[in-house]
Amino acid sequence: MQWATEIPLIAILRGIRPQEVNQHISVLLEAGFDAVEIPLNSPDWQESIRLAVSTFGAQALLGAGTVLEPQQVDVLHSLGSKLVVTPNINPQVIRRAVELGMTVCAGCATATEAFTALEAGAQALKIFPSSAFGPDYIKALKAVLPARVPVFAVGGVTPENLAIYLNAGCAGAGLGSDLYRAGQTPETTSLQAKAFIQAYKDATQ
Repeated sequence: MQWATEIPLIAILRGIRPQEVNQHISVLLEAGFDAVEIPLNSPDWQESIRLAVSTFGAQALLGAGTVLEPQQVDVLHSLGSKLVVTPNINPQVIRRAVELGMTVCAGCATATEAFTALEAGAQALKIFPSSAFGPDYIKALKAVLPARVPVFAVGGVTPENLAIYLNAGCAGAGLGSDLYRAGQTPETTSLQAKAFIQAYKDATQ
């Protein structure tokens, strides 16, 4: 089971507003990102996702994070969203998204949660919060998971420690406040994005 995009780094734009979407996603794509999530606890997220999909849907895997309910999955599908990222394991959410042909990266912490997510059809797993568990925990968890399943580290991943998580067996990472904080300039997003892409290339070449 391969991750759906070329670069397994998911940009998390928590708190972004509709009028900021195009500028920030544009610089992320220029830096090399090809997967972006807008969490549903962002202001006016439906409009932000609609704008993102209409402008960049052909260039990147776009969707939502903090997806908690099957009804939200239906709304996202109607907006053209292709990516569903969850903070927890809700089999109903996962099954609904998979039924609709969406890529699901399900948030989990334990082996039980991981296998529950896979049984429901999740194509990828995110270990959250990774900073609390650490790479050794992820490495141990990876030992019991099917090797084909992409595992993402999310929470506390920086350009400086990305390689440690990749070496622990992660396919990639979801990047939040170390990439984007609500209100920051597109120039800052661009600098941070380039640093993450370089760190990924350095770790995998």
